[in-house]
Amino acid sequence: MRTGEPVRHVDDAERRARLTIRHRLAPHARTDDVVAVADDLVALHSTDPVTVYLSAAARMRSPTLEPVSAALYDERTLLRHHAMRRTLWVFGHRHAALAHHAATIDVAAVQRRALLGGLGTAGIADPAGWYDSAARAVLELLAERGPTTAREIGTALPELSATSVPIGPGSYPAHSRVLLVLGFEGRVLRARPTGTWINGQYRWAAAGDWLPGGLGEPIDRRAAAAGLARVYLRAFGPATRDDLRWWAGWTVATTKAALADVGAVTVSLDGGGTGRLLPDDVDPVGDPGPSVALLPGLDPTTMGWKARAWYLGPEAAPLLFDRNGNGGPAIWVDGRIAGSWVQRPDGTIATRLCAGTDVGSAALAGIDAAAQRIRELLGDVRFSVRYPAPVQPELLGR
Repeated sequence: MRTGEPVRHVDDAERRARLTIRHRLAPHARTDDVVAVADDLVALHSTDPVTVYLSAAARMRSPTLEPVSAALYDERTLLRHHAMRRTLWVFGHRHAALAHHAATIDVAAVQRRALLGGLGTAGIADPAGWYDSAARAVLELLAERGPTTAREIGTALPELSATSVPIGPGSYPAHSRVLLVLGFEGRVLRARPTGTWINGQYRWAAAGDWLPGGLGEPIDRRAAAAGLARVYLRAFGPATRDDLRWWAGWTVATTKAALADVGAVTVSLDGGGTGRLLPDDVDPVGDPGPSVALLPGLDPTTMGWKARAWYLGPEAAPLLFDRNGNGGPAIWVDGRIAGSWVQRPDGTIATRLCAGTDVGSAALAGIDAAAQRIRELLGDVRFSVRYPAPVQPELLGR
């Protein structure tokens, strides 16, 4: 990474313009290619399954749910996997491989140690050997049956489900923890949910059976980290070093090395901060034009930076984010958060702008149109936000 003076200044207005274009919030940037949507954001948050569909739909020219399900479960061009910050994501294949080797493997090692420690506490004399045997049993069952729920696996392997593993303050059936660790290791993947698309309980499949080659050949960890930093900066740059470190869940040392390996250049930011851009991405961007989008809770755009003041005013933060930093459904206007929204029990979409926010009549009409599109997209489906915005009770009239 170059040191010395920043190559130029990138003000907040340009950062918002970059966000609007790169994150496909501008009408002319939208696409019905859901894999391109995921790739352009690096990945889609999947902690709440609804987020995946609504994040994609908000960036589609013709919003529908079917292309997302097809990409996840029929074509399998998208896959669901734990990665950065132990968060569940939906990736295209290339980014899944980068994230797995740059982030998930470290988390897998922690989870495996926790499982082995719990097995030891439970009286298992050889925890590592027990886990290896249990993993083989699970993988053999999945190879025989195909995608299978955790409950069905527990029933088919009673010697695992009958073993209780103490981990932290709780105790868990061993088969559920074995599945969790196998998932972090990339040996099993989440397949179709057990219910509708809003359900977060998934069937499990052996990685190589669900996707030929699974997560692909091993990638050197440092090379994978550089690759992940590169796609992050392409989508989220200019970002600070702390932004990248927080988003990826890395140490300071890993973050510094990744920025150096991609040749990131420094730019000055409003407020006196320093951001990083890729060396081939330092030119100013043009005006993207007006844009309005209603993004779901935990959308990658809302959650993409640690420092958010340049797109999140002080009046918006307490309305949108809970005390743990989880962002609820957000109204985005011209690259900044202007308010929040929620689906009411009757299916209507209620919206609320932040106090003192004047977005103009055209944007207000755009917000109403976007709310109507979501209502039509959801139809009879009703969902609860996994991490609701603090303002949600007000929007629900409670």
